[in-house]
Amino acid sequence: MEKLGVTERRACLVLGQHRSTQRKIPTRLDDEAALTADIVALAVQYGRYGYRRIAALLRSAGWVVNLKRVERIWRREGLKVPVKQPKRGRLWFNDGSCVRLRPERPNHVWSYDFVEDRTHDGRKFGMLNVIDEFTRECLTIRIGRRLRSTDVIDVLSDLLILRGAPGHIRSDNGPEFVAKAVREWIAAVGSRTAFIEPGSPWENGYCESFNARLRDELLSGEIFYSLAEAKAVIEGWRRHYNAVRPHSALGYRPPAPEVALWPAAQPRPAPPATPTVASAPLMN
Repeated sequence: MEKLGVTERRACLVLGQHRSTQRKIPTRLDDEAALTADIVALAVQYGRYGYRRIAALLRSAGWVVNLKRVERIWRREGLKVPVKQPKRGRLWFNDGSCVRLRPERPNHVWSYDFVEDRTHDGRKFGMLNVIDEFTRECLTIRIGRRLRSTDVIDVLSDLLILRGAPGHIRSDNGPEFVAKAVREWIAAVGSRTAFIEPGSPWENGYCESFNARLRDELLSGEIFYSLAEAKAVIEGWRRHYNAVRPHSALGYRPPAPEVALWPAAQPRPAPPATPTVASAPLMN
């Protein structure tokens, strides 16, 4: 306006902008600094989470904030979104002729798979991960230097006591899963096996996705100095995954959140009995 020598009224009329907008002084919310600090702290703690998952964690912590505000602060602070995982095909057969078995309820389809890692001394250890495909909950992670078919039966026996027998158990064609003892045990408890096609890991997509999260968010950034340390750290991460970590496929809710019994739900104590007082005789 000063350069062209026009009035504010004339400039706003040409630009189609209301004069009150021109005179408004931009302000920041009082909680901007605290919210920024919490976003940065969560980004540091969970380095592989994007702003959507960070926003879900903020809401769980009590913040009333929308996604656009979190994204704006995220980009202003220079935080980077994790690299997206490669796309995988849906759970159909290769010829697309029919849809494969899909979970319809909790305890309907379990899937399990092995993951390997090494301790600081270079020695390998294995992890047997068991997933409920419907709830996406990690039921257990068995860790050992060598895991055999007997360990598979042992893990399934423990889960059977806690949760009952699933309808189906999905796995690849590894020797620990196709062993005769494992197949006979699964049939004996009333479940059915669901083996994927050889060389088609995407058909076990739920467990493969969990394995990728486990490696990306924990194993790739941890050095385990002993097997005992690995068991403790991985079990802690499993509990966090089930109870805290927002899951995008579940509307950014955790698979098995911890349920707190609020005071209103506590059983109320019975009221004290009111003592009966004998009435005095009326005086004439």
